[in-house]
Amino acid sequence: MALSECWILLPVVQKRGREEFVLQTYLPLLEKEIIDLSSAPWTMHEFFAGSGLVAYGLKGMFTPVWANDISPQKASVYEANFESEHFSLKDIKSVRGTDLPYAHLSWASFPCQDLSLAGTICGIEACRSGLVWEWLRVLDEMPLKPRILLVENVSGLLSADKGNNYKKLHSALTGRGFVCGAIILDASHFVPQSRPRVFIIAVERGYCIPKQLVGSGPCWLHNKAAIDLGKSLPDWIWWHTDVLPKRLSRIEDIIDTDIPFDKDDVLRLIPMRHREILEKHETIYATGYRRTRQGQQQLELRFDGIAGCLRTPEGGSSKQFLVVKKEGEIHARLLSVRETARLMGAPDSFRLPGSTNDGYKAMGDAVALPVARFLGEKFLVRIAEAVYDERG
Repeated sequence: MALSECWILLPVVQKRGREEFVLQTYLPLLEKEIIDLSSAPWTMHEFFAGSGLVAYGLKGMFTPVWANDISPQKASVYEANFESEHFSLKDIKSVRGTDLPYAHLSWASFPCQDLSLAGTICGIEACRSGLVWEWLRVLDEMPLKPRILLVENVSGLLSADKGNNYKKLHSALTGRGFVCGAIILDASHFVPQSRPRVFIIAVERGYCIPKQLVGSGPCWLHNKAAIDLGKSLPDWIWWHTDVLPKRLSRIEDIIDTDIPFDKDDVLRLIPMRHREILEKHETIYATGYRRTRQGQQQLELRFDGIAGCLRTPEGGSSKQFLVVKKEGEIHARLLSVRETARLMGAPDSFRLPGSTNDGYKAMGDAVALPVARFLGEKFLVRIAEAVYDERG
């Protein structure tokens, strides 16, 4: 099909006076610029791949030779941005390890709902977060396994149930012949969004790990839960790297100033203690979520220049508001999909087809692009160079 014959579903904004309407319309896609992920020295499998921000972050380091997700909405984002012949839209329960091409790295961002403080905390054996065991099953079925694994999830993986969820996963990894350690990395080091996540880096036992990547104890990458686990578990690696420089960007640096404020009705939900903070400033940018406290709904704000952790749009309080006080006036609106993409480190050229909710979902479930890039540059490439002798 010629490029001029391609079409894509995009939200189109129409204005009538001061009102704005978002319609879903098929528009001709005249220039589909595919992001080239093929030029890299190493290869990877990406389980629970979502919209592809991990693959984008590892561009030039690891080429995805197989990727998988069950969400059609996320698959459409992936296909809109990347060559997607290697993308498999299917339930991981139907994936067979014998069918996958060989790769140097296996990355698995398994579902977090049963481990998140915002979820039910049913644990790593529950139906959603328990899909990590399906990933391990697929690994077991591979005739030749990757020597490097990376597992990503929310920080509750380390702390919930007194660390027992992580202990089960750690035991499963070490029992399969890997040494590993967990680190906490917050996207706020790179972008103005609070998004702490756990990253477990595992390496097949017996291979040399670069000395500069391993410390004798905890560092800035380890919180209390990680420290407690690391001191008690066998085959634990204290991953180490230099402290990152301070981030300079703030929430006001990523917002679009021409989007109208159309949610001023939520201002009545701001609690008094936050109203007092607003009153002290002539100009201030805040973000917030609606929460229920003692039976009353409140719009709780943060004033530290960063957004709260993005969420998927399943719940009524899952969308994040932007509140701006300027020239004595206070107004509110939702963060736009494009703004949420910027909070994940995605460039404005990154395509987000589908509905507004599709865009929120694609970003709310993702790994921030610069976080993936940092892990690739500081750890994964260096480990790959060490454990794969002559590209073995």
